[in-house]
Parts: sequence; C-alpha cells; structure tokens
Amino acid sequence: MAPLSPVSCFVFICMFILVSVNASTTPNIIFILADDYGYNDIGYHGSEIQTPNLDRLAKSGVRFENYYVQPICTPTRSQLLSGRYQIYTGLQHSIIWPTQPNCLPVSMTTLPQRLKDNGYATHAVGKWHIGFYKKECLPTNRGFDSYFGYLTGSEDYWTHYRNGGFPSTFMKHWYAYDLHDDLRPAWEYTGNYSTYIFTERVQNIISKHNTNEPFFLYLALQSVHSPLQAPDEYINMYSHIKNKNRRLYAAMTTCMDDAVGKIVQSLKDNLVWNNTILIFSTDNGGQVLQGGNNWPLRGWKASYWEGGMKAVGFTSSPLLPLNVQGTITKELMHVSDWFPTLVQGIANGNISDLTLDGFNVWPTISENKPSPRKELLHNIDAFEEKDKSVFNVNMTAAIRVGDWKLLTGHPGANNGEWIPVPDSGIEAFKPLLIPNQQVWLFNITADPYEYYDVSQSHPDVVSQLIERLSYYYNTSVPAYWPDFDERANPAHHQDVWGPWV
Repeated sequence: MAPLSPVSCFVFICMFILVSVNASTTPNIIFILADDYGYNDIGYHGSEIQTPNLDRLAKSGVRFENYYVQPICTPTRSQLLSGRYQIYTGLQHSIIWPTQPNCLPVSMTTLPQRLKDNGYATHAVGKWHIGFYKKECLPTNRGFDSYFGYLTGSEDYWTHYRNGGFPSTFMKHWYAYDLHDDLRPAWEYTGNYSTYIFTERVQNIISKHNTNEPFFLYLALQSVHSPLQAPDEYINMYSHIKNKNRRLYAAMTTCMDDAVGKIVQSLKDNLVWNNTILIFSTDNGGQVLQGGNNWPLRGWKASYWEGGMKAVGFTSSPLLPLNVQGTITKELMHVSDWFPTLVQGIANGNISDLTLDGFNVWPTISENKPSPRKELLHNIDAFEEKDKSVFNVNMTAAIRVGDWKLLTGHPGANNGEWIPVPDSGIEAFKPLLIPNQQVWLFNITADPYEYYDVSQSHPDVVSQLIERLSYYYNTSVPAYWPDFDERANPAHHQDVWGPWV
C-alpha cells in the first residue's frame, strides 16, 4: 500500500482528533431506577441492610437529600421520561393497569428521543409501566434503540408471569408471560432471576457498544418491588432478621446492590467508566407492608407524606469536579428535572422548543450552585371529586414552595404513620387525627418528619399555597382513566402481555 500523502495524513489526524474529542467530551449516561426502595433501606442512611456498592458510589459522588419522586410507579416514570408533571399527561390518578388502553401520550417528546437527536445510542432494560396497549406506546417506539424487560408493573422474579391485577375479580385468571426482547417474548429466560438477567443484558450492551458514540442506558430494576423473592445465598445473609418480609426484602436489596457493583465494574473493564455519569434513584417510597422502611419519615408508598416521595438518590462519576465529589446537596430537586438536566446540562442539547416542568439542575450537582427549582407540585388528583369545576380542598393534592408543604384532601391519612424497622424495639405511632381534616401545612425544613401541622397558625401561607394549587389546576388536563378492556386478555395473544389495539 502506498504511503499517505502529507495532506491525507493531516486529514486523517484531524478526523482522529475529532472522533476522540467527541467520544471524550460527550458523557455516557446510565440511569438506574430502583422500585419501591425505602428511604431507610440504604447503608448511608443507617440501614441494617448491606449496600456497599451504592454507599461507595454515593460517597464518591453527590448525594441528594432534598430530592423527590412521585408516590407510585407510573407517575414517576412518566415524569422522568417526559419532564412534565402528571397533571399535563392525564396520569394523575393511580397507575396504568395492564388492561387499560392508556399510556404516556405518544404526542410527547421523550427523554431518549431527545438524546437520540444529540447522537446518543439509547437502551432500556427492566420495567416499563407507562403503557403498552398499542405498539406506538412501546419503548422502541418512544426513543429507545433496544428494549429488554417487562411492560406491566410487577411480576414473578423467576417465572416472569403475572396476573391481570386490579380488579382481581375481573382478571384473576389472566395469568401470562411478560418478558420481552424488543418486540418478541423472551421465553428462554423463564426460571432466571430478573436482577441477574437485567444485569447481564446491561453488561452485554456495554461490552458491544461503539465507543465513538455516547450511550444512554435506562435500567429500571424490578428490585425491590413485591413479590418478595431472592436467591438463597442472599436470604442466608440475613438469617438474623426475624421478620420474614424484612429478611426477604433485605436479601433482594443486597442482590440489587451487587448488580450495580457488577455494572460499574463492566464500565471500568470496557474503559468507559471515566466518561460515564451514573444516576441512581428510587421511584417512590418503600412499601412497609412488603418489607420496606422509610423511618424516620412519615408514611410510605402511595402517600403524599414524605415517606412516600422523598427519594434515595445520588450521582456518581469521575467526571464530577473534585470539589463536589463526596458532597451532599440539600437543594430542592425532582424527578422531572432529569429530562432537562440530562439533555441540556449533560448532553448540551436543545430544549427551547419543549414545554417542560423540570429544571436543569446540573449546575446544582456539578458546581454546588443553588437549585433553580423553588416550587414543586407533587400532584393534584381530582378524579374522585364530584365538583371538578374549580380546585377545592376535597381534592387530593400536595405542593411544596420553599420551606412550606401543603397537603389537601386524602394524602394518605390511612398510612400517615411513622413506622420503624421491624423488631427495632421502637414502637410505631400514629398522628393525632382531626375529624374531617382536609388541609395540612408543614415547614419541611424545620420539621422534616411532619410532626407539627401548622395550618391553623399560618392561614396566610395556606391561602397562598391554595392559590398556587388553583393556578396549576386551571392549567391541567383531566385525568384519563379508561375502562378496562377485555381485548387485553393475554389468552388472545399467545398468553403474553402485550399490545392489543
């Protein structure tokens, strides 16, 4: 082969430098979302559960201690992937059940779609749970290049089967498989524990990735949602825990922690860790009825008390400046902030054409700057209220403005207790209930555990926050809660959960 001319050499060197610069200056992003993971279930919050890998990553990164998600699965995932409050997606009431013809509106631009516009390869592994009744709702039609996981909200960790769920009398016999490799049922993984197979798929994606382009990898783990199932080796680690649910939950948690450790090691082995930003978050508070714990916070999953929404979360990366590595931020952050943070703050992409409810908090994380978020609408759910013409305090709602948090309606009064770890020797205790109470006000900075309702002593603050709720309600769309569709019956679809329209 003839030697390259000087001009050709110059062009080749320029191209090599350009590719190298692009590969080194556009970070990879891996977002790990745990399911039903409690505030008190991670080592750095003092848990008895062993989470050495998560603790190590958080210690070398930036921990979030004023970070919020939504109280249940679908709303958190919809806000993460759309950057919009659920009052604008019609998903403000409950979750999407497997037989409902509903999904995150297909007209909305998603986070992976916008990252693809910025040159990212995009992959999703794990739980979807933002709708699948038609093919347009599936992950590979919402911006992901590949998908491996399950479409519904929960299933057996080993068999990957689930029943139809609510209402059980209508669908109790609808028992079907839910594990998909892109569009095909992945039958070959029957009998394999989900944490293991999801970890292996992520490792495979990392090892085969073209390092000349950045990747966005969304890993939505099944752990540690019920049913409580774990490999024996992890259960045996916690034989000293008397409470069965807590013992199984602890085993599932440490198995999840090991999975995260293996994924980080794969990033290092494939020489991409130094150009990767890892974000870890839970999707809602822990379910105390299934082994989770949020002590000392009030409440748990499905409530608007802090225990239902205040999240475990952190970012870890060698790309973080040395002066922020190992720090804790108490700046206000929300799951909807990840859309603009990842697209604009990390990928240097454009969001000016989008209407978003999230804020770019990358300067808050990476430069320790104040958060641009000063207000947070947790939700307004008026679905069960007869008079929907204007906002009223019968509606279930919660809002945070500065230090103040206002709750109205039914924020979870039946689970507004403070629940300690089982067998800890600490007694659970209930709040003093006022008959027909519909408004609560807390100074969350001074009273992070919501002990002292000050709505009676601060009527001016209550009025101001109700005005803000009225503003949001006037801009919202009605909750979309379609009837359950018998066409969803998996018996019509080879006993597999999947699109039916």
